[in-house]
Formats: sequence, structure tokens, C-alpha cells
Amino acid sequence: MDNQEERRSGGRFLEESILFISVVKWFVLASITGAGVGLSTSVFLLALGYASDAAGRFHYFFLFLPLGMMLSALVIKDLAPEAEGHGTEKIIEAIHTRAARIEPLVAPIKFVATIFTIALGGAAGKEGPCAQIGGGIASSFSTLLRFDARDRRKLVICGISAGFASVFGTPIAGAIFGVEVLFVGSILYDVLFPSFVAGILSYEVSTSLGITYFERAIPAVPAFSGLYFVEVCIAGIVFGFCSFLLIEVLKRFEKLSSGLPWGMPVRALIGGGALALASLVLGTRYLGLGLDTIEDALAGAHVPAAAFFFKIVFTSVTLSFGGSGGIVTPIFFVGATAGSLYAMLTGLDPQLFSAIGMVSLLAGAANTPISASIMAAEFFGPQVTPYAALACVISYLITGHRSVYPSQVLAVTKSPTLVIESGKTMEEIKGAVFNPRSRSVTGKIIALINWVERSLKKREK
Repeated sequence: MDNQEERRSGGRFLEESILFISVVKWFVLASITGAGVGLSTSVFLLALGYASDAAGRFHYFFLFLPLGMMLSALVIKDLAPEAEGHGTEKIIEAIHTRAARIEPLVAPIKFVATIFTIALGGAAGKEGPCAQIGGGIASSFSTLLRFDARDRRKLVICGISAGFASVFGTPIAGAIFGVEVLFVGSILYDVLFPSFVAGILSYEVSTSLGITYFERAIPAVPAFSGLYFVEVCIAGIVFGFCSFLLIEVLKRFEKLSSGLPWGMPVRALIGGGALALASLVLGTRYLGLGLDTIEDALAGAHVPAAAFFFKIVFTSVTLSFGGSGGIVTPIFFVGATAGSLYAMLTGLDPQLFSAIGMVSLLAGAANTPISASIMAAEFFGPQVTPYAALACVISYLITGHRSVYPSQVLAVTKSPTLVIESGKTMEEIKGAVFNPRSRSVTGKIIALINWVERSLKKREK
């Protein structure tokens, strides 16, 4: 019997041998990918910083934004249409629909187009291009090695993780982000190990090349109390609605742009002109990356009450009208300023709630509560993490079944009383069917609300 079992398994150590070979294989592949992505994103970040500093020497540099956005739209339209939009979304789409095949020209074209946009004042982020550069490098590497579709997807996900880790200096959150962002409600555990390797190597390479990263320990985090627990939960709800607002405004401007009768280069000229005119009135706070305002909010300094809303509009116009760049840095801006406003209205610590808002908006808008919670620890220290994680999960739930990444695929609904077909992308989901379980609290509350509405209508009649 023992001999039969041994023959059936192919040897006592077959399983361990295969797993050992797999670990070594993916360690090598992920290390090469991470190092390559770290080098490439470092070049991009240095070039973007140099271009932004050069443009910033001119007081009215943003008047050239229409030209910058038009050039961005032209190079993408003529050379690499896949590079359109905010980077990470196109990588997610490629993984789900094209077996992670990405044209080699996408990375360099995204590099150039994003510098045109952000350096001249476009309200966009830097992580989308880095994720697209990382995915493009990984896809080309997979083609060189003649990988099948499964291994290609795996390596491209490592490229996303490496790009995210190197742009923000968050190797752990970056690794988790790459495996969490593809599906809503599910994590790809089979890609976890190489994603960690790629993220850590990319971060270390970028650090060694002189890239510096943001870190700010929150000086005074209150001890746990029941009242503070409730206040953080309420903040999570507020940030969830802010995520909802960001996604819906972005959709409205995309619809507005697509409805215009002109090509994208002309629309980019119009959008850039509108942003330049708005900046003459509102100032340059809402242009570019907006890092100074994020720093002010996290330092507890005063920021305008409507800052989060203006940034949503500026970002939506930039990305919908031909500008190139990412969405996460604007999400950080919106979250930090919304957190500052919440703290001002409630009399709470603006530093703490700006930090919580910054990661909570990411959790809600991108459907990535785990990586956002880990990012809180990497950015602000472990003392903030319990509060931030709580707000992140609540924001993720409140945002509903929508996303700044329309190609995300729904794996699990956010409530068992909502019926939505799994396997659909966020873009395909048009609404949810309410299906209350018997004796559920949610069902009884909804029934009570419906009864009150019917009673009010009868009184009106």
C-alpha cells in the first residue's frame, strides 16, 4: 500500500520539490521585474520633478496647460492609444481582457504624456504612469520569455505592485495593492509572494537612486475610547460619501467630454483652457500633484473648506479631457483636505483625521481597504493604523459598487441583501436588487422607511 501511494504521488518529496522550484523561479523573475521597474520609475520621477521645477519658475506657467494637454492627447492618440487615461485602469483592463498583453510603446509614451500634463499644471497623479510603466516592462519581459497567459498575468501584476511601491515608498502596501485592485472582494494569493519580492526590490532600487519619500508620524494619537471609536466610524462614513462624490463627478465629466463633437486633442485644448482660466481665479493650489496642500493638511495647517471639491473637479477635467496621469495622488489630496474639514467641523485633531482621510478615500474610491490600511502604517506609524483601518473598511463599504477603476471585476457583493451578478466589471454594474433576508435588521429598517414614505404620501393627498 505504501509503495502504491508513493508511486501515485510520484515520490515522497514531489510536492515540496515543486513548491521549492516555484519559489526560486518566481523569486528570480520578480526580482528582475522589481529592479527594472524601480529603475524606470526612478527615471520618470526624477524627470517629472525636474520638469515641474523648471515650469514652476514662471509665475503663470499654467497658461501653457492647454498646450501641454493637447500635446499629451496627440502623442497618445497617434502612438499608443492604450496609454490613454489614468494608467492603472488600463493595466487592469489588459489583465482582464487581453491576457495582460501591453504594447511596448505604452510605457515610454505614458512617460512623456504625463510629464507634459503634470509639469504644466494638470491635476493628475504620478502612480498611474508608474503602474503602467511597470506593467509594460513586465509584459515585454513575458513576451521575451514566451510565457503563457497565466504566467504573463502574474508577472504583470508584479509590475503593478513594483510601480506602486516605488512611487510612494510603500513596499508592503504596494505589493498588496497589486493583488487587491483587480477584483472587488477578493485577493489573488497565488501572486502574493512575487508581488512582495517585486515591490520590495523596486522600492530599494528607487531609494538607492536618490528618490525620497513622504513619511509623517502623527505626534499625538489619542488613547482608545468609546467616543473616539464612534467619531472615527462617522469619519469613515463621511469619507465613503466623498469617494462616492469623486467617482460620480469623474463619470459626469467623462460623459461630458465624450459627448463633444471634436477629437481628443481639441477637447484637451478646451479642458486645459478651462483649468487655466479657473486657476486665474482660484490660484494654483488645485493644479499639479498638490503635494504642498497635502503637507499643510497633515501638518494641521488651515486649508480652504472647499479644497476637496475643487480638486475633484480639476482632476476630473484633466483626466476626462485628454490629460495623462494617475488618480491616486489626487485621491490623497481629496482625502487629506476632507479629513481636515471634518476635524475643523467636529473640533477633532486635524492632523490625525487628515491622515485617516487620505488613506480612507483610497480604500473607498479604489476598493482596496487592506492595502490602504497598511499604507497608513507605512506613512504615519503603527499608532494610527487601528483607527485608519476602521475608517478604511467603512469607506470601502459606503462607496458602494463603483470605482475609479471601471475595469475592476466584482467577486463578492458588499452586502448579502444586495443582489448583483458577480464576475461583472464595475462599469457593467448598473444597480443592485434589494433582496432582504427574513427577519434581517436591514429588511425591517427598509420596510419601516417605506411605510413612513407611504404614510407621508397619503397625508399629502
